Amino acid sequence: MTNISGGHLVGKYLKEVESVDTVFCLSGGHIEAILDSFTEYGIRAIDVRHEQAAAMMAQAWSVYTGQTGVCLVTAGPGLTNALTGIANAFLDNAPLVVLCGRHPLRDDLKGALQEINQMDLVKPITKWSATCFETKRIPEYLTLAFRHAAEGRPGPVFLELPPDILNIKVPLDKAPMPTHKARKYTVHPDDWDLKQAAEVINAAKKPLFLGGSGVGLSCCGIALNQFIERSGIPFILMNYGRGELPDNHPLSLWDIGNVGIQLGITQADVLIAVGLRFNWLLQSGAIIPPQTKVIRIDIDPHEIDRNRQADVGLVGDASSVLNQLLPLIKRADHGTWIKTLRAASNAFIDPELKLRASPSSPIHPIRLVAQIQKVVGDDAVYVVDGGDTQYFGLVGFTSREKAGVMATASGLLGCLGTGIPFAMSAKLARPDKKVLLLQGDGSFGFNSMEFDTMVRHNIPVVCVVNNDTAWGMIKHSQELSIGCDRLSCSELGERHYEKMVEGLGGYGEFVTKDEDIIPAVKRAFESGKPACINVMTDPTVTSPATPLFYQALKME
Repeated sequence: MTNISGGHLVGKYLKEVESVDTVFCLSGGHIEAILDSFTEYGIRAIDVRHEQAAAMMAQAWSVYTGQTGVCLVTAGPGLTNALTGIANAFLDNAPLVVLCGRHPLRDDLKGALQEINQMDLVKPITKWSATCFETKRIPEYLTLAFRHAAEGRPGPVFLELPPDILNIKVPLDKAPMPTHKARKYTVHPDDWDLKQAAEVINAAKKPLFLGGSGVGLSCCGIALNQFIERSGIPFILMNYGRGELPDNHPLSLWDIGNVGIQLGITQADVLIAVGLRFNWLLQSGAIIPPQTKVIRIDIDPHEIDRNRQADVGLVGDASSVLNQLLPLIKRADHGTWIKTLRAASNAFIDPELKLRASPSSPIHPIRLVAQIQKVVGDDAVYVVDGGDTQYFGLVGFTSREKAGVMATASGLLGCLGTGIPFAMSAKLARPDKKVLLLQGDGSFGFNSMEFDTMVRHNIPVVCVVNNDTAWGMIKHSQELSIGCDRLSCSELGERHYEKMVEGLGGYGEFVTKDEDIIPAVKRAFESGKPACINVMTDPTVTSPATPLFYQALKME
């Protein structure tokens, strides 16, 4: 009878049952047996320099591939380093399986190396967490983990695996493998609710469709396109939903950006919100006028009336619900409403459009974005990380790709430093696409050592640093609140980040002039290496997002 170790059961399950081919990790003695299983079963292990990056890369993998991401971390500090990434995935509703080492069971309460109560640390930021105590039950526990991560409202799960059970061998027939992946189930709204929603939509004169991460996680591009084409409703897709339909779709409002969102919401008579939470970015629903009829579609029933009661609530997977709605929707043309909305928005964004088209010294961030877009194009993946930087990238970049413009710090955790891990996963998931990361100089510092990971694993991401020599959003908020003469811990100074990347084996350039932006970006991609283009931009410029951030934190 063939025997197999607990560690190899992990690799066998991942490869043969869940078809996992990539895991993000950092080595450790407690997880040696699992790492060896990756070699045995041909699983690509992307080993990073900090476990935070491993968790963030696994989250990003779920976004860019539609598969549940997997990260592996060792006990104690391995887990505590990963906690920020796990919390970010939890608040972003991203399916993530965290496999973690543990001190040996036999050494409980003996002061073992890296002994810590890991379960209580992760319970508030995971959908499900467990410790496996028997080698033969490892496949069973892994099945539970993957099911909980992806079922219903997705999220991270945590499975603790002690070395006692990983290093023991058991007969293979005593630890049977499931014959298929964990099934995914979904609920469906009642026919009466679908009919009510269709009646409201068909009667609308100025409807607006807002899609969030639930749209992207549902992979509902076909259903969404059919719904939008038939209803004629203008739309904005945000967060992980952006790119389910391309930004240049004739009914997309990304050409007028955030202004289009604000004006659209305040002027629409019907708002269809799909897979989108009414959080602080939408003033917790307060931005929606009382007279506006609201239709909400969400896989989580608790979101339907959260922060703003819905006139019609449809609980279910976005793709499934849109498919059910489609036969009830009448063909419509809302061209006049769309023209009015664009005309009103253009009056607000005209100064920004002029800045995009005009060279400046020092370089304006929105001009930097426009120049990057000009050379990289819309057949690419853009990742944006930072405070003010995030605003400029979101409104300035356009892409035809699913999740083609991703603002990684826009989630509820507001987690800076996510850009480098997300860009790495994007390139690994889509190696045939150019991946451009626009990074604030502050957020660059969190995970910049991952350029070493990029070099070792040949992940040629091009990072452009929007270097305003400060934590820009914090600095400008302090200027608003306490004055320019009392700035505290918000200034960084001019630093040559590109030399750091060069020292790690990548490509780097330092740019101070407008005319050098495009040639530098071209050379970075042509180098075939992980690259950093460090661009000095106007330190006095702030974005429209900063006053929103300031007001959200202001104490009355």
